[in-house]
Parts: sequence; C-alpha cells; structure tokens
Amino acid sequence: NPSGKKLIKEVFGDSMIVVPYVMPGFVLAKAVQKAIAGKDLSKVDGLILMNHGIFTFDDDAKKSYDLMIKKVTLAEKYIAANLKANPIKKAKVSKDLLGLAALRKAVSKQRGTACITRLSTSKAAGAFATTPKLATICKKGPVTPDHTIRTKRLPLYLADGDDAATATAKYATEYTAYFNKHAVKETILDTAPRWAAWANHGVVSFGATLKEANIIADIAEHSVDTILKTEHAFGAWKALPAKDLFEIEYWELEQAKLNKGGSNKPTHQGKIALVTGAAAGIGFACAEQLALAGATVIGADLNPDIVETMAKIGGLGIVANLTDDKAINNVVETIVSTYGGLDILVSNAGIFTAGAFLEDLEQQNWDKSFAVNLTSHQKLLREAIPFLKLGIDGAIVLVGSRNVNAPGAGAASYSCAKAGLNQLCRVAALELAPQGVRCNIIHPDAVFDTKLWTPENLKRSAERYGLTVDEYKTRNLLKTEIKSANVGQMVSAMASPLFGKTTGAQIPVDGGNDRVI
Repeated sequence: NPSGKKLIKEVFGDSMIVVPYVMPGFVLAKAVQKAIAGKDLSKVDGLILMNHGIFTFDDDAKKSYDLMIKKVTLAEKYIAANLKANPIKKAKVSKDLLGLAALRKAVSKQRGTACITRLSTSKAAGAFATTPKLATICKKGPVTPDHTIRTKRLPLYLADGDDAATATAKYATEYTAYFNKHAVKETILDTAPRWAAWANHGVVSFGATLKEANIIADIAEHSVDTILKTEHAFGAWKALPAKDLFEIEYWELEQAKLNKGGSNKPTHQGKIALVTGAAAGIGFACAEQLALAGATVIGADLNPDIVETMAKIGGLGIVANLTDDKAINNVVETIVSTYGGLDILVSNAGIFTAGAFLEDLEQQNWDKSFAVNLTSHQKLLREAIPFLKLGIDGAIVLVGSRNVNAPGAGAASYSCAKAGLNQLCRVAALELAPQGVRCNIIHPDAVFDTKLWTPENLKRSAERYGLTVDEYKTRNLLKTEIKSANVGQMVSAMASPLFGKTTGAQIPVDGGNDRVI
C-alpha cells in the first residue's frame, strides 16, 4: 500500500524494525545488518522487510514461532477492522467453458506446450473478476517480487467477450517490450502468461504440468485476496517498479531452480485425457499408459471403484452411467471446469452380451449391446467434440473389437454394435479432420488378463478347443499373448504425435488373425 510504512507503525508500534526494499540475497543481508546496528534487540520482536514479508526471532524456537502467530494475528485483526467499512462481497460470475477451453488453447500455443488450466470462482476470485477496477489493479504487479519467478510480473487481462488468441498475442507483445526495456544480457523466457484475470468469469492459472498449475493457482488465489483486501481496507494497491521485478524474474539463481528438472518432457505432458470404462481391464490399462506418458487422466465408469482406481495413477475418477445424457454432460463439464479443456478421448466403455443365435436372440440383449457399445459412444462424442476442437492436437481413439472384421456365430448383438462403432469412427474422422482432430479405432482380441477371464473361464475355453491354457492364450499368427498393457501402449501411441498424420484408421492388436488378414 502507498501508506504501508504508516500502517505498519499503527499495527506494530516500535516492536518491529522496518527494512526498506532491496533485492534478496547478500544485499538484503547487508541491509538488515545496517537496520539492526545499534538497536537493543531485546526490545524488538522481529523485522518487516518491505515488499517481502515478516520475520520474528528469539533465542528460543517456540517463542519465535509464537511471536510470528502473534504478529500475524495483529495484522489480520487490523485488516478485518478496516474492512468493516467496505467489506468484500461474494459476487456471481458467469460460466463459459468453451471460452475457458479457447483461452487454454491460446496460452498453450503461445507457450509452445499444452497447459493444464485451473479456473477459480472462489469468493476472492469472483470479487476480483467482477470489480470495476480489474483492468487497473491486475496490471500493477505481484504481491511479493518472488512471485514473478512463477507468475511473471503481470497476469493476462481478459475483458468479457475478448478474443482469447488476440488478447494472448497482445500480452506477448507487451511482455517482449518489458523485457527489451530492462534486459542487459539476459535471454528472454517464453512470452505466455501464467495466470489471467478474466472479467466476470474468475481467475485462471496455467501450468505445463498439473503441479505447476496448482502452484500458480495457489499464488494467484492468495494474491487476488491480498489485493482486494488492500483496496477495500486501505483504498489503494501498489507493487514494486517493473525494473525491480525484472531483476527478480531474471535472477540467475531463481531461474536455475525452475530449470533443474531438465528439458525432456513426457509425450503427453500438459494433455488432458478422458478414458471411459477405466475401472479395470483395457480401460484402466489405457488410463495408466496415458498417465505414465504425462497426461492428466480422468476415468469415467459405472463401477464406484473408479474413484480409488484413478487415484492410484494420480487421476480423477468419476462414477457415471455413460448411457445417460445428463451423466455424460456432467463428466465433460467437470473435466473442463477442473482442468480447462480436453485433448484426448479414449472411448472404451462396453459390455459383452451373452451369445445367442439370431433366431434365439432376445431383443433386450440386442438393445442393451447397442445402447452401451454404440449409442453411448455417439452421445459422448456429441458432448466432447466442441472441446476437442479447442484441444491441443485433439485425438479420439475408439476401442472396437476383432469381431468387426472377423465376427463369430452367436455374437450378433456385440459384433453389430462394434461394427457400428467402426463406422462412427470413420464418419468422425471425415467430419473432424478440418479442425485437426484425429479419430482412429483399435481392434483388440484375446486380451485375457482382465477380470472377465477367470482361471476357470480360461481353462474351460481352452479345453473346448483341445488346447492348454498357454496355447489358447497365444492362438494367433505370432504365437504371442496379448495383454491389456499392450493395448494401452498402442492407444497412448495413437493419441500421440507418432500417429499425428493418421486418421480414420483401424489398428488391430491381436497378434495376427488369419481371418482378419
């Protein structure tokens, strides 16, 4: 606050020594030494370092800690008392998920990597996004200079109705000008924003990984809270000059911290992937492989185990009946609200209905197979496609079956539904190619390491063909066993740049089937 020193005196009296702002490091150490020189430290509880923070000290660690709590509590009570005259009220923000996905795409493109995007509509974020002063106060600078290492000096300001790509390009131009004005021998960092003040919608944070996005979201959340409280309680908000903030942002020691992880990144880093039917079997294998390749994975399944199962791989599990329109809409909206968009869709949910010859086939058998194995995929595509179009290298992988090209007698309801899914893939590939979204289908066969195939089932099936279990599991041209992980690896590859030039394709993972070939 412009009157910060005066306010500090009112709160703490002479119990704290105030140190004017200097850059962290040895220069700050010398400034502290100068500030305490000649002082009776037995009468002082700590230091206020302007634009940095508060320090308390004592020869006893517990007393030092208790002093910190005491001093911070004094400040909190003082702020609360001043807020009574002009309280921060909860504001209503508008929901625009397509706008959020477009913003994520623009920032990802500017940064050169897919970004996880967190939207906050908390009380502080909502009040910040709806204040008439937003365009001014969001462009003053960070709460503390150290934040620039993570957040850059300023957020992106996005007025309600602004085009995200245009606003992001303008931000990059302004950031470049800021760099050119203050740089001496430094190399410019990427010019994409790390967070955005989105008028009437909320506060948005961007990270190349979920961890980075969460760190920036945390900083942004308490930054807007602090800025609002300063504005409401004391009438004005003030940050350090741009030159001082530049020195921190481009401080060699701090940049080294951020770059210590190396330059190699996983294939799907920053990508957001939805896998249906992911509680077990092929679905879980696909989710696991995508997660291993760096994607943020959301699994949807009717099985309540999906929540715990996804947590094991650091993903989000959603219990949903994927034949229900409202449930599907909720799944997609939850993903976009939580992570900012959708890049990869693995539509795997399915059932194997009981076998029956056509003359004996119950209508319910047929109808259920088509509802789950075909129509649920069509409904999911309808809800997901608008966001996939705004995704980063959008990719759809449908999970079909060997039965599409080599059906068996007595499997009409399953084979015909999967054949319809195959045709749905081809149509989707034709429709989405102009937007750069690929749609391919995988046809697995004889994947026996799933819950469906118990040891008893395997033994029974093998005996029916006069084979041992091992022979039955490898009855393909390559004489190899197909595991769910093999399918998951192929799906992850199909969603990656490795298949970036491929759409409308049918990929078998069956060890070679003479009937298919």
